[in-house]
Amino acid sequence: MSYMPEVTYDDELKVWSGGERSNCFAAHLSIGEIIYKELESNPKLIAQISATEHTRLTREEVRLNAMRVASYMRGLGLKQTDIVGLMARNTTHLVAVAYACLFNGMPFHSLNISYEQDTIEQLFSITKPRLIFCDGDEYERVRAASEKLQLQATIITMRKHPVGGDSLSILDVLTTPIEANFQPVRLQQGPDQIVAILCSSGTTGVPKAVTITNSQRLLVPLLRLSSNSMQYTHSTLDWISGFIVLLHAGAFSTTNVIADNEFDPAFMCRMIEQYKINLVFQCPSHMAMLANCPEFEQADLSSIETYIFGGSRCALEIQQRIRSRIRGNLIFSYSITELNSTGTVNLYFDAKPNSVGRPVPGNKLKIIDEQGQALGPNKVGEVCLYSGQHWSGYYGNPEETRLIRDAQKWFHTGDLGYVDQDGFLFIEDRKKDMIKYHNIMYYPNEIESVISQMPDVAEVCVFGIWDAVNGDEAAAAVVKRHGSKLEAQDVLDFVNSHISAKYKQLNAGVIIVDDLKRSGNGKTNRRANKDHFMNVQSMKSVNLISFNN
Repeated sequence: MSYMPEVTYDDELKVWSGGERSNCFAAHLSIGEIIYKELESNPKLIAQISATEHTRLTREEVRLNAMRVASYMRGLGLKQTDIVGLMARNTTHLVAVAYACLFNGMPFHSLNISYEQDTIEQLFSITKPRLIFCDGDEYERVRAASEKLQLQATIITMRKHPVGGDSLSILDVLTTPIEANFQPVRLQQGPDQIVAILCSSGTTGVPKAVTITNSQRLLVPLLRLSSNSMQYTHSTLDWISGFIVLLHAGAFSTTNVIADNEFDPAFMCRMIEQYKINLVFQCPSHMAMLANCPEFEQADLSSIETYIFGGSRCALEIQQRIRSRIRGNLIFSYSITELNSTGTVNLYFDAKPNSVGRPVPGNKLKIIDEQGQALGPNKVGEVCLYSGQHWSGYYGNPEETRLIRDAQKWFHTGDLGYVDQDGFLFIEDRKKDMIKYHNIMYYPNEIESVISQMPDVAEVCVFGIWDAVNGDEAAAAVVKRHGSKLEAQDVLDFVNSHISAKYKQLNAGVIIVDDLKRSGNGKTNRRANKDHFMNVQSMKSVNLISFNN
């Protein structure tokens, strides 16, 4: 069988390559210039629909709004070297703010709305934004952080505007006259200039400020987007997927369907039916919520032609449930934010289930062992990616930059995986997540994949709990499906009956939870789930002692 994208394998270097990549637009154009010209060329097409704020904007309206915001920024004296802060949901006018930054060549630093004040302070202390756009929901946290850092930043709210505060609303900014003879700027540093600063997952501490290069590699021609594409993602602009979707809407004339509510799978089902959404970008945690909601089986999802997911692991059972309900293609995509582009895609779910696919054109892939030696097919090691393009690193953090990318520009992802004989990458687990029991090492995913087979399980996270005798003993936090009466003992019994090796059984126990603990961008956070498990177990011990006394 012939697979796409085309891949070549160098048996001597043990490197898989996606081949050469061609640009969709003239190479000298910046992302901002591309979007400006494309918005201008199709003014009457619908650019965006908000399912929660009940608004519709044409491409002409989006362009004019972005020009007004850009003119406001220029009026403040902001230059290409200044940074704009963002901490916002997908509201109607966020697109104007993002495109205004692109038109002005000013990078925005986007934070997740869940971040507490101390995290906001630590991140904004790195980039020191002079202008911040946030939702009124987070205004007090942002204002307090800004004052503590003495940023003297102007704060503009996108929704739920504070009454009597000193902030402006986005509606005030949209009254700004457009600068005479307005044009997007030419980038001072060309295609190597920073276009945005996003955040790493933060699963191992405070998120890092990841720079994104102003490169056409952010655009994904494999998707063959057009004005007939109705796309949706719940990811906000602190996710690389949320940013890429917004760029696609501008560059390829797609219609972007947005919502600023907390993710609701039943609402998503209604959105798909109402707007005939044919392209979905989704993270695995939202996939699990969707596949396990009561409305999922009855919803009309026939409009979906392409369903793309990525960002973390997803139980194969969840993937199969989604696949069974859509007529189009289910695509598993893999990358890291630092790569500044899609790394691999699997266009053949039915033939290669659970694979994250082959490297896309322009990228290379290799697997290395503990000594840094490249490995051949079907051998597990650390996944390394190569794009060859310029990367400015973690903003203000050269030490961490050197740790993730080596001198040959290979990114060391920290993920363990292997490449099969057809050039398809399979991710096994995180390198740091391995459990060590009596010097026997294994992956949490080996137990998670078993628990995920239980029909009453929606999601699961397995981690190691330290024991002085045994080392790491496996434990699990389990989310049961809606309406299920699943109990912890059921999970223990199932694992014991399906895994014979004692060291891989849940010797530290199981807790049933309403939801898994996640990092700011929605990824399952093993450390946080482990801490929650230990707190629950500690409370049980306290209650038992009190009862005995």
